[in-house]
Amino acid sequence: MADPVESELRGPKAFGLAREALEDMERRGVWPTPLNYELWLHALGDPTCELASEIERLLAAGEPITDAMGEALAAAYLPKARLNDQIRDAGARLNRELAEVAEAIKHAHQSSEQYGETLAGAGRELAEHSEAEAIERLVVTLSDATRDVQLENKTLEQRLEESTAEVNRLRDHLEQVRRDATIDGLTNLANRKAFDETLERAVAAARARSEPLALAVLDIDHFKIFNDTWGHQTGDQVLRYVASVIARMAPAPRFAARYGGEEFALIFPGETPGAALETLEEIRQAVCSRPLKRRSTNEDLGSITISAGMAELGAHDETAALIERADEAMYASKRAGRNRVTAANPIADAA
Repeated sequence: MADPVESELRGPKAFGLAREALEDMERRGVWPTPLNYELWLHALGDPTCELASEIERLLAAGEPITDAMGEALAAAYLPKARLNDQIRDAGARLNRELAEVAEAIKHAHQSSEQYGETLAGAGRELAEHSEAEAIERLVVTLSDATRDVQLENKTLEQRLEESTAEVNRLRDHLEQVRRDATIDGLTNLANRKAFDETLERAVAAARARSEPLALAVLDIDHFKIFNDTWGHQTGDQVLRYVASVIARMAPAPRFAARYGGEEFALIFPGETPGAALETLEEIRQAVCSRPLKRRSTNEDLGSITISAGMAELGAHDETAALIERADEAMYASKRAGRNRVTAANPIADAA
């Protein structure tokens, strides 16, 4: 199914949409970099899409669209087209490689058939003649044919070895493309798209196996004030630091992601709420226990704190409701003074 925005960009509305994107970026104080321009075209071309909603949320919260933020938005909401292009490119090269291998095998097969025919002819000639001169001619013929087949086999082996190396390289490239499409460029955690897909699978698996599942949402306290005070590069440093702590506490099958802005999410498949709360408390203490310094000037930044909320999957819980309850528990931590972990009420007790 064609992308409606891509269709508009190839039609009479293209110039109007381009002007609207540039005017909107100027009005909002967003630099018209190529990546930001692409984001704005998609957001304005389809105002109901998730990208448009996320941009509005960030701007309403006073979040600037930095290079890092633009890359994160693109990774989360624009990976499919790029992924498809790169997969098509790698797939075409793979097809060419396999076609060349097939041709080499076909050629080797033909050479083997010719060699077989030569041997059969030599056998018939030996049966008809016994003169030494005839036998000598046959020996020369067989020797030449054997040498030709050996050369063909050597060429085929070399071609197959080269093709094996190329196929392995293409496989690694496709794996890197897949990784780039699901990883947040700033924090190296999974991005929002990967989180949404993983949570859906985790909920389905928990239901099928009758296993527990917990979801946590974590948010850096006073991040906007920190960003305004110290600048966005230092803010990115803080995001990477918090992400590293979360990642350290989230070995598989746990799944950590950057949910958006300064929010993170953590999925606990097969774990009880008690185990999830214990881990979240460890994360909270680890984050706030280390005073940070600004890399560029070595100035003290003080301690960073996070607020977290956790919800367990109920028997009839929908994925959206699970996220909403974890999010509400996180805001309960904020209202209670921040730098704490709050568990949502079990679904049976929830209002």
